Amino acid sequence: MTSPAATASGPAPGGFARLGGRGGRGGLARLYGLLREAWRAAVLGLSALLAYRLRSFFVIAAVSLGIASLTVIVAAVDGASKKADEIADMFGPDAVLVFGGNIVNRAVGARTLTLTWEDAARIRQSLPGAYIVLPMRSKGNVRLKHEANNYDVSLVGGTTENYAKAWNWPLVEGRDLTAEDVQRGARVALMGDRPARELFGDANPVGRTFLMSGVPFTVVGLLQYRGMSGGGSSVDDRVIIPITTLTQRFNMDRRYFRALRVKFEDTAGMDAHVEDLRSLLRHLHRLAPEDPDDFTVLTAREVLKFLAVIKGGLVLFLGVTAAAAMVVGGFVLANLFLLSVTERRVEIGLKKALGAPGRAILLQFLMESLALTLCGAVGGVVLGALMGQALERLGLIEMVLSAKVFLLALAAATAVGLVFGLRPARQAAALDPIQALRGGE
Repeated sequence: MTSPAATASGPAPGGFARLGGRGGRGGLARLYGLLREAWRAAVLGLSALLAYRLRSFFVIAAVSLGIASLTVIVAAVDGASKKADEIADMFGPDAVLVFGGNIVNRAVGARTLTLTWEDAARIRQSLPGAYIVLPMRSKGNVRLKHEANNYDVSLVGGTTENYAKAWNWPLVEGRDLTAEDVQRGARVALMGDRPARELFGDANPVGRTFLMSGVPFTVVGLLQYRGMSGGGSSVDDRVIIPITTLTQRFNMDRRYFRALRVKFEDTAGMDAHVEDLRSLLRHLHRLAPEDPDDFTVLTAREVLKFLAVIKGGLVLFLGVTAAAAMVVGGFVLANLFLLSVTERRVEIGLKKALGAPGRAILLQFLMESLALTLCGAVGGVVLGALMGQALERLGLIEMVLSAKVFLLALAAATAVGLVFGLRPARQAAALDPIQALRGGE
């Protein structure tokens, strides 16, 4: 005897036969019946949710907060990955950065100014593969002024010629520092995007004059915008002047500098270049074989390792936070649905007395749970995006929103709806219709 579901499904028996005979016809009929039952449960579930608007709102709000946390976390991790790649590209695979002092194993009271002009000159002479050797020093928090605008820049760097080339940093306008600027201690500057905007607004700063600690300087180059660093500070918040000008104007020791950037032509031999550089500096500093380095050599590989550690810690911390937020949302859903089962005992008992199977009741409550969590997912993604934009404007994180964020939000919301909605749904499906209609007496 043909089932009603099969009859209502539409295609003629011959069509089912062509799809696989009786087995195929029965399978399609059962599938159609399940889909129709799921659709009916979804309609009933939505009707019930509209009848309990306040409770639905609380569930959606709880899930939205959890999904918002997940959205911020996933977008922040993607942003951190993007920023790590940018920092690695900025550093360059062909470059090393040498700091004075042993940063890793520095003893109390150990000197940090150990690099000299002689070191820079001997590196140029002894390492033929080194085509850029850039000594650097810096001073922090210096007051800049142009007309009525004042700004405290976080870093004033002093270097020799070719700063922009050494750091792979394009110039939007103007020129780089030259050897002549360094030799005569010229009062010229390369300016980052942030101080340029603070002092000159949208106007081109190249050729304009500003005061640095009361001394006039002329902007000769504008560095391209680069955004936030991995630590949350602005890379663009800097002014670069000749190192001779820096040491003279701020009364610094003119023999030493803080760091040295070296770029090599042959990137395939970077390990050998680094070893040659280390051996040369140890010789110049007259270190015995048992003495530790009084300098630190940083390569692109070590930068990537450091950024990977930071990213791993970020993923762990934010992942635990997101999981906790989702669990809290799930518990809110479960408790409110358990309360809903108690309040709707008569409704459930009436449906079962009229012939509704327990499976239909189970499916209806699961559909209600999924509808709420999926609504919470959509609201949570929107809320998370707004939170992320606010945090990004404050300079705390960099967000990268993608389709992956939305798909993860839907997956997480579906999991919460099924896991935490299952117990109330099973409890509703297991109710005895007679006891339910009697109010549980």
